Amino acid sequence: VAEWSDSDGLQQIPPNYKRIPQNTGFENKTYIEEPYLMYKKAEDGQILEGNDMFEGYCKDLADLIADNLKFSLIIKLVNDSAYGGKDPTSPVGWNGMVGELIRKDADMAIAPLTITSARENVIDFTKPFMSMGISIMIKKPMNRLPGVFSFMNPLSEEIWMCIIFAYVGVSVVLFLVSRFSPHEWRYEDNFMGPSASNDFSLHNSLWFSLGAFMPQGCDICPRSIAGRIVGSVWWFFTLIIISSYTANLAAFLTVERMVTPINSPVDLAKQTEVEYGTLMHSSTQEFFKLQSGKIPVYARMWEFMNSRKHVFVRKYEEGIQRVRESKGKYAFLMESTKNEYINERKPCDTMKVGRNLDAKGYGVATPVGSNLRDRLNLAVLTMLENGDLARLENKWWYDRSECKNGESKGLSFFFS
Repeated sequence: VAEWSDSDGLQQIPPNYKRIPQNTGFENKTYIEEPYLMYKKAEDGQILEGNDMFEGYCKDLADLIADNLKFSLIIKLVNDSAYGGKDPTSPVGWNGMVGELIRKDADMAIAPLTITSARENVIDFTKPFMSMGISIMIKKPMNRLPGVFSFMNPLSEEIWMCIIFAYVGVSVVLFLVSRFSPHEWRYEDNFMGPSASNDFSLHNSLWFSLGAFMPQGCDICPRSIAGRIVGSVWWFFTLIIISSYTANLAAFLTVERMVTPINSPVDLAKQTEVEYGTLMHSSTQEFFKLQSGKIPVYARMWEFMNSRKHVFVRKYEEGIQRVRESKGKYAFLMESTKNEYINERKPCDTMKVGRNLDAKGYGVATPVGSNLRDRLNLAVLTMLENGDLARLENKWWYDRSECKNGESKGLSFFFS
């Protein structure tokens, strides 16, 4: 393809798509990480070799791309087990898959490699085949089984103390009223002569108030106007308390309340009790470096993490394990797709909280100027439009879920 001009003469224009011979073999570098790429379990007597050794989202994606473009792919693992970050010790300034693509040790990288401006300067990316963002993973608050004193849960400790003081106070008032009211006294004749008696002793007053509170009633009742007013006020109070308590007891015994201490990046930034970190040499770590001077919340988070180097991990598995073993004292900042996948796997003890901190995507990477980039881009867009990418995500994320869907939400009852 060329064009002619009077000033420059004949100028050749490179075509947008260079023809790739069919059945050509290309080397694809990738990284072992669930559910993108995993070692396939061999059946009895089966020997797996080459690409058949692997399974996962990226394996299926590579097969679809190879079928679409009519060439073969050889899957090989990255040598230094890293995605690709700036590394001063590397001759090309980058490690991981990015470094190997810069050195042209591989033809492409089909992996969960995040598209960033820093990486785009040294390698090429296709359109995103998956969208996601940075999210927060914490340990799921555990449901507590009902205990001996679970019956007290519907009311707070302050309410229970007020009820006890009210019970004692009403009993004392009823006792004093009965002492001073002549209607509560009875005169009886016996062998020792006439005597005065009063049913509402301090003991009987306590018993009357307790019987009304249960409610079981009592053998004695006040006869004086003042005593009946005190008793009626107490009966109305117990009616409200017992009705409210009964309505909430069943809910508190069957549905445990789950209280999440961290719900957003702001919650993380304003406290120091719960530590948090990212994967080393990852796009998530780079995100906080770049945003630290622009957004105050992210600046505080980066300052916190950078002053505690132990919060960074070298592998996703290390960060996830730390969340599970930290008893709620560690939060892991990771990409939302990985977060959602882990939450669907046993032992089902992690959860994603809050919104995503940003929006980005995974793309197929190639060396700068590679003839494959445009063809790969077209293949990704085709699979996005015909639903192949959505089917792959459902297959590896949700169709194989090991956890029950839905979370229990407790009911709350407040007095003021």
